[in-house]
Amino acid sequence: MFKLLRCFSIFLITTCLLFACHAWAPTELKRPPLKVIFASFVGEYPGIIAQEKGFFKAQGVDVELIYKRYTQLERANFSAGKYDGITASLGSFIILSATNPDIQGVLIIDESTGADVVVAQPQIKTVTDLQGKKLGANLGGFSEVFATEMLKTANLTSDDVKLVKLEALEIPQGLKNNVIQAGHTWQPHLSEAIKSGGHILFTSKQTPGLILDMIIFRNDTIRDRPEDIRAFVRGWLQAAAYWKANVQEGNAIVSKALKIPSNTISLEGVNLTDLAENQKLFQSSNPKSIYKTAKIYADFFIRSGNVTRIPELKSLFNSSFLNSPS
Repeated sequence: MFKLLRCFSIFLITTCLLFACHAWAPTELKRPPLKVIFASFVGEYPGIIAQEKGFFKAQGVDVELIYKRYTQLERANFSAGKYDGITASLGSFIILSATNPDIQGVLIIDESTGADVVVAQPQIKTVTDLQGKKLGANLGGFSEVFATEMLKTANLTSDDVKLVKLEALEIPQGLKNNVIQAGHTWQPHLSEAIKSGGHILFTSKQTPGLILDMIIFRNDTIRDRPEDIRAFVRGWLQAAAYWKANVQEGNAIVSKALKIPSNTISLEGVNLTDLAENQKLFQSSNPKSIYKTAKIYADFFIRSGNVTRIPELKSLFNSSFLNSPS
């Protein structure tokens, strides 16, 4: 009897200990989603497709995409840590890095090969006709560089025109109200400008390699969540490939998500860069290297007084997420 009681006591104690261990076993904390903000350029939309098709989750990361028409107003919030990542043109990234060097570009998401345009009033037939006229652009960023490169083709400089600071979405109304006679914009704002009588004067097809868009992450996110960023990059590239192979379906997904007409969504004039193109562009020895294009922007912004110093360019780009972990 005593032996039986002893065995039962041991069993009872062992059972209690097992339950206690289970109760106090540490549980794995669920990581919060990566918060990434994006704007209204078509090259930034693969993220929507990755989200809607479940590509991010399939790659192993939760993502919260935040759409803002005016991302310029949100860059301070990004720098302050409200977001983990942000989409930006290469030129805007260079400007942002002057005040926040603790960021890195990890993926080139697109190259504008005609989607960026300068649209003009009917009486402006050639770039030369812009002399003495008002030209709208988002000054202090890639838009101003693009406008300057356009003026060079007619042997003009920014001193030969009156530059007016306007966002891309403000260009159609600016043309309609004669606030400007030409301006830099893209879809869906281009369609609105065309409806009001504007016409395309110049496109980014004439400035190959100049306008690139990137995904940028804060360095603390890169340090703390490298596998999540790697998964994000895989999901984004998967979505870009899917869209190129299923254009109509991709357009419909974006149209529904952003509540914009599908006829204003087009990949025409936009190259959604793939993994191989990224790997080439991140090579400093490549004649079309992102480092060389970044220097064009950096030199322009220094000369124009938009910034006083820019971090070492090599510190601003991180290609490690384009490769499988070693």
